[in-house]
Amino acid sequence: MKSKILIADDQSDVIEALRLLLKPEGFDIETAHSPGAVIRAVGARQFDLVLIDLNYTRDTTSGSEGLELLEHLHAFDRTLPIVVMTAWASIELVVESMQKGARDFIQKPWDNARVLSVVRNQIDLGRALRKSERLESAMALGARGVELIASSPAMRPVLDIIERVGPSDANVLIRGENGTGKGVVARALHAVSRRAAKPLVTVNAGGLSETIFESELFGHVKGAFTDARADRVGRFELADGGTLFLDEIANVPPAQQGKLLRVVETGEFERVGSSQTRRVDVRILSATNAALENEVAAGRFRQDLLFRLNTVEIRIPPLRDRREDIPQLAAHFLTMHARRYRKNAAAFDPAAIKALLDHSWPGNVRELDHVVERAVLMSPGTTIGRSDLGLQPPSEQRIDDMSIEDVEALLINKALTRFGGNVSKAAEALGLSRGALYRRMQRYGL
Repeated sequence: MKSKILIADDQSDVIEALRLLLKPEGFDIETAHSPGAVIRAVGARQFDLVLIDLNYTRDTTSGSEGLELLEHLHAFDRTLPIVVMTAWASIELVVESMQKGARDFIQKPWDNARVLSVVRNQIDLGRALRKSERLESAMALGARGVELIASSPAMRPVLDIIERVGPSDANVLIRGENGTGKGVVARALHAVSRRAAKPLVTVNAGGLSETIFESELFGHVKGAFTDARADRVGRFELADGGTLFLDEIANVPPAQQGKLLRVVETGEFERVGSSQTRRVDVRILSATNAALENEVAAGRFRQDLLFRLNTVEIRIPPLRDRREDIPQLAAHFLTMHARRYRKNAAAFDPAAIKALLDHSWPGNVRELDHVVERAVLMSPGTTIGRSDLGLQPPSEQRIDDMSIEDVEALLINKALTRFGGNVSKAAEALGLSRGALYRRMQRYGL
């Protein structure tokens, strides 16, 4: 793959000169004309090197704006090679830029041979550093009990973002279909963060009714309402200093979204029935399988809340798009469930592996876990066969051959797909309460 370089300068002729120098060398070039554009680009895409000017229009001689940008980029991703350039060179400015994270320094007007040498060296060093940190991150995750199995090309962007953003305090929105492993990614982000020693508190926002949502998140004082017989600490306070994971964020009741926005922005809230303002230091991770932009357009989700939650976005591909991971995931679940149920199952035969690879996996990784668990229980020997899995080729699956549970799971999955993962709407269409639908989704691994 071509190395991707971001060039930032407020002078178009400088950018064009560097582009003409670097592009013929096989580099993929992207440009930006302001610090804000640089920050947006680096937040959205991964670069192998960033070449930034220190002198912008706000202050053309001191380099203060460029140094602020440098500091921001280095804090966002310490493995990103940053090379600075300026026409106003001084020993003091060189030293300060290196202290703030620059890897090298180029003075204008530059020598083309030096620019090419610096760029190539820093890209090579940056790749080596990222590879080292990737190995360290994988070891750290394993040591902390986070099983994130992902070696397929489709999962590389997910791993890259975890490595780059995990150590920061940035709020992250995790998107993906039901069962793709959004909770696992949340645990991985927490495990590599500076908050790893503090709690990771999970809230299933979709499972909370509007009447208890505020009490669950913010707590309440004794006597605040009929059943409030004692003070209660909310989830935000429990997560103080650590991470709060809000699963099914699209299902937060509209009336409560403003209160959630306030605490996300300021860290401040009041317990139900209290006028005392409390403050917490919490990183917010959230997850959804819904198209939140459509919910915003329909007036069911606040746009400003979406902006606050979505500082960085991770999209987890469905299992059908990362089939390379299926054998390793299945082996992991086999070991886990064999140990749990004290069974001797230790491997899959070739026919079973083929069946796993051929299946469409509408329930994603959670469905795979459920299928392997059942196979471990049903298999009489040490090797899991195709018949133990209970999977039929899609072309052979007829409703006459399906159990009531299979039909119910199929209808639930279709309803969730029809309404874009909106559990409330799917439950209404199926004639179920939201809580009843959640219980069935858990039962069937959806």
